[in-house]
Amino acid sequence: MSLQHSPLKNVGAPRWVLPNGMALGGMAIAFMSLYLGAGALTPMLVDYKERFHFAPEMLNVAFAVYAAGFLVAALVFGSLSDYLGRRPVLIGGLIVQLASNLLFLYAADVSWVIAGRIIQGIASGAATAAFTAAMVELAPEKYKRLGAVLGSVSLTGGLALGSLLTGLALEVTPAARSIVFIILILLTVLGGLVAIFSRETGNLCPGALRSMLPRVSVPSNARAEFLSAAPAVAAVWMLAGLSGGLAPNMVRSVFGIESPFWGGFAGFVAPAVSTIVGLAFAKYAARQAMMIGIYAGIIGAAAIIGGVFAGSLVLMLVGQGIAGIGFGACFSAALQILIPVVLPHQRAGIIAAVYIVAYGAFGLPVVIEGQLVALIGEIPSVVCYTLLTVVLTLISLIAQMRLRQRA
Repeated sequence: MSLQHSPLKNVGAPRWVLPNGMALGGMAIAFMSLYLGAGALTPMLVDYKERFHFAPEMLNVAFAVYAAGFLVAALVFGSLSDYLGRRPVLIGGLIVQLASNLLFLYAADVSWVIAGRIIQGIASGAATAAFTAAMVELAPEKYKRLGAVLGSVSLTGGLALGSLLTGLALEVTPAARSIVFIILILLTVLGGLVAIFSRETGNLCPGALRSMLPRVSVPSNARAEFLSAAPAVAAVWMLAGLSGGLAPNMVRSVFGIESPFWGGFAGFVAPAVSTIVGLAFAKYAARQAMMIGIYAGIIGAAAIIGGVFAGSLVLMLVGQGIAGIGFGACFSAALQILIPVVLPHQRAGIIAAVYIVAYGAFGLPVVIEGQLVALIGEIPSVVCYTLLTVVLTLISLIAQMRLRQRA
């Protein structure tokens, strides 16, 4: 391994550090490992359900608690690396991720799985901002956008690949759980070593404890934009929750296909499309991307409902792919619209507000849908869930049209 002397000693830097290019690649792999783990649980949760014989609604809870862990950690620890440096936060997040992988590997019942999901969410929420910042800062001066692109691709691409590869592993070997989580453990350890031996790109600053107080605010000058975007953001994140939390189990329970691979593929489609769309839509004006995302959300939801009623897995997967376009366009467009409207010291607060809408919609409706299944059945519950996303996107569509008329 080629190493060079570190030019920085400001935040407990080791004597030797990796060259920037190697560090950047290692950071991308380490960051992706967080989301490979999150994606792996998409089909793996169905396997745990069969293995431990827990109630169907607990499957939804086990999926949704990830969002709660992520949101709390993002609000509390999201800015910490700006004050302590990137390395301590990255190493801490990867240690927490390691603990979650060990829980999944040795899980004995559903309580282990739920605990692992909460811890997994905390790891991702704490480390995501630090990883993204570190990759941007390690990228060459002429290619700063490369760091941001790697951050985006590693996140949604990790979710997609984690689901697909784990579904394939469950299809071909009874030792899939051991194989998947041992690989994730090795990637996490490798990521920790990369974090330790990478150049520290942050600095020690006073105010670390103060930064851990969540700041959530929507300034009055951004309120109209926020209220017009929030329903669409909630809708596309609900559709992401359907893809990651409901669809793999629906492959068996609704479509009667006893194939872990297709369960993993059902969780793969939306984030894979979202990864491509997120890159392609970077050149579009934010308002235009928002409108395209809203229309895609409505069409995708309609196709999912059609697939459920027609008993067509293919149509449902097409709907998820179209919904992935909505996710990739809407969420980034909402941030691009809102951040320039507010002052620099108000940005953290409004980003936190968007994250609360997003992760609230990602987790809570899935839990409610699980409770509805016992009352009205799975197909009516999924249809009600998906129809709600249509209502939310229509609300945003009307609000966006009114904003355009005022402009």
